[in-house]
Amino acid sequence: MAKIACFVERYTVSRAEELTALANFKMAAHRLGHELEFIFRRDIARIPSYDALFIRSLTDPLNAAYVASRTAELHGMPVIDDPDSIIICCDKINMYMHLMRANVPIPETRFIGKTEIDRASIEALFEELGSPLILKAPHTSFSLHVDKVSTVKEFQEAARKYCRRADEIVAQRYVPSRFDWRVTTLDGEVLFVCKYVMPGDSWKLSRQDNGHTEWAKIEAVDVATVDPRLLEVGLAASRAIGRGLYGVDIKQVGDEYIVIEVNDNPNIDAGGEDAKAPEVYGRIIQRLAGERSS
Repeated sequence: MAKIACFVERYTVSRAEELTALANFKMAAHRLGHELEFIFRRDIARIPSYDALFIRSLTDPLNAAYVASRTAELHGMPVIDDPDSIIICCDKINMYMHLMRANVPIPETRFIGKTEIDRASIEALFEELGSPLILKAPHTSFSLHVDKVSTVKEFQEAARKYCRRADEIVAQRYVPSRFDWRVTTLDGEVLFVCKYVMPGDSWKLSRQDNGHTEWAKIEAVDVATVDPRLLEVGLAASRAIGRGLYGVDIKQVGDEYIVIEVNDNPNIDAGGEDAKAPEVYGRIIQRLAGERSS
């Protein structure tokens, strides 16, 4: 029997979908003959007393989740998410460099330094990549710190904002779509596939409406019905990062698939991402317990 710690923060249990998913993980562990216990940041010192660690909170090298992950790794424990995956996925420049080295298809991408946000450089970039462009801060999640810019002024305003905390930012060719594919993988295998359908007329996965955040609609898809090339691209992207648990966001342009980013600690909401793959809970528990899923 494996004793698995599941690291959570208070906000992790703020929504019914999250709470139910956590309960599903606990029930899956029990069904497979293991034990899963929820721990918080005050419990980090107790991590070595467990056999494995599963993180279900926001990951960032500056967050407590990273300390928990690093603690588990230092004690030779299986851990999801592992520290290397957190370091790579929480830095968009690092992540895109891994994808580029593996020849994974991504939008045309440039890394822009603080000295390259003058008018001439920006006009040359619009000429090269087209308009609008997508600008991203290196450290971003949930569509935050991502802007679509169409003029030199918009580019400079967004770039200067992001450059306050970073030496370089990401500029990409804009790939229009009404949804993103999400291919979620674990240890080089596909767990599930879904679509995130943009809310309203938004061009990204969230939009603000009178102070309320509206998120993309989740449409779960049977893995057996999707284009095998979509799965191949998703797996290639995840393998470029590591062997952890990843959510690969992919846009489809005709018959081509373009990776937008790879996320560590991907969402698994009850009734959402798991709708066509209820076995996802058991497969993750088996991996943490050192077993192979059947």
